[in-house]
Amino acid sequence: MISNNVIFPWNANFETGVPVLDEQHKKLVDLLNQLAEHFTYETDVLELHRVFDDLTSYTLYHFKTEEEIWAQYLPADEMTSVHTKVHQDFLDAVLKLKGQQDILPAEQLADKIVSFLTHWLAFHILESDKHMAKIVLGLQRGMTLQQAKESALAEMSGAMGVLVDTFLSMYDNLASRTMQLMREISERQRVEAHLKLSKKVIDSTLEAIFITDAEGLIIDANPAFCLEVQREQETMIGMSVRHIRPEFFGQEKMEEVWKAATESGHWAGEILGRDAQGNMEAVWLSLTAIKNDQGVITHYVGLSSSISLLIQRQHRLEDVAQHDVLTGLPNRRLLRDRLSQAIVHSNRSGRFLAVCYLDLDGFKQVNDTLGHHAGDEVLCTVSVRLNKLLRGEDTVARLGGDEFVLLLGDLDGEEDAGLLLNRLLQDIAQPILVNGTLVNVTASIGVTLYPRDQSTDEQLLRHADEAMYVAKNNGKSRYHFFN
Repeated sequence: MISNNVIFPWNANFETGVPVLDEQHKKLVDLLNQLAEHFTYETDVLELHRVFDDLTSYTLYHFKTEEEIWAQYLPADEMTSVHTKVHQDFLDAVLKLKGQQDILPAEQLADKIVSFLTHWLAFHILESDKHMAKIVLGLQRGMTLQQAKESALAEMSGAMGVLVDTFLSMYDNLASRTMQLMREISERQRVEAHLKLSKKVIDSTLEAIFITDAEGLIIDANPAFCLEVQREQETMIGMSVRHIRPEFFGQEKMEEVWKAATESGHWAGEILGRDAQGNMEAVWLSLTAIKNDQGVITHYVGLSSSISLLIQRQHRLEDVAQHDVLTGLPNRRLLRDRLSQAIVHSNRSGRFLAVCYLDLDGFKQVNDTLGHHAGDEVLCTVSVRLNKLLRGEDTVARLGGDEFVLLLGDLDGEEDAGLLLNRLLQDIAQPILVNGTLVNVTASIGVTLYPRDQSTDEQLLRHADEAMYVAKNNGKSRYHFFN
């Protein structure tokens, strides 16, 4: 029985009678089958190259083994020289095929490589290796070289020749047909996986989704819809959605909605509905008509969302868009807004604003020795310490990695900023316990004072960044004012 994902099934007719060669031939066949499978299922490119390289490397090892055996029993024989030349031609052909990987389409390259390897391996084993192995076996039985060659030639003629031609034709066909079958199976599996994923998404979404036939009778509904109407899915199958959601489809307006979806293919807008507790609320409803290839409507898909929940979700999305996911600090986007406000406030109050660029010293070592999880712990701890020390009108933001920006407002000047920055440096330098290990990081801080530094928002940040590098180069765990 041939497995569906084997393009080159091993057959006893491939056995040469030389155990070491037969084991190596089986290994080559196994690597060829692996390569075909990776091609078919579109494995990661690096993994595909690895398997191809494994096959090439093992082929070189196998050729070396063969040539040692032929050299032992058939030294300086023309057959040995020809065999070695065949090996070299094979390697040249493989290198040429590898060079086409950026030129040919992936599927065409896969077919070309697998077809070549299958044909060459079957031909080489059946016609060349088997022939020379029979000579070696004859010599091992005590024949002279001439007797061994005549015996081997007699065995390889006649029925064996027909067998070789039959096998080559069969294996060429088998390789191409099996590759095609494997591709069809792979595509079907991808489609099934996509359908399962789509079903999971629909089932887990908070929006209420229902599907009806062309007459508006329910054929499917997700858990959110079942919760809204307080019914089990099984009890709704075959019922009219107009009956189940009368507040949607019992109104005159909703008959117009249904008509609009039928005529134009889609309708979306705000209507009144009821939540799971029966309370009236504003709902966003979309109704879409699904047509077949002939343009005839076969189904309707409806999706309803509580507008109050959509507003809450929008607020959450805005919050995520403006804050760092790891630390919860303002991100670069929110920092720009805070910096603009701080500049306006400084202009009005006549007091200084310190724009500070902070970079942790020794953070990379924590990441490299203890791992990224430990690095995240350090970043969160530093964020908490910074927040505790800053005043209400100040801002601390994380730009990414171990880089932070501080906005310190309502300052009298450098001395006032220096007092606060010294406390920050001392607090950050305190040991941090991470998974039972004490780690130490410090900070290098670059500072520029507005309005002494009459620059744009981006220039202020760049000047603070430049000053931070000066602080780092001067010994770290210190601050430096931009001049």
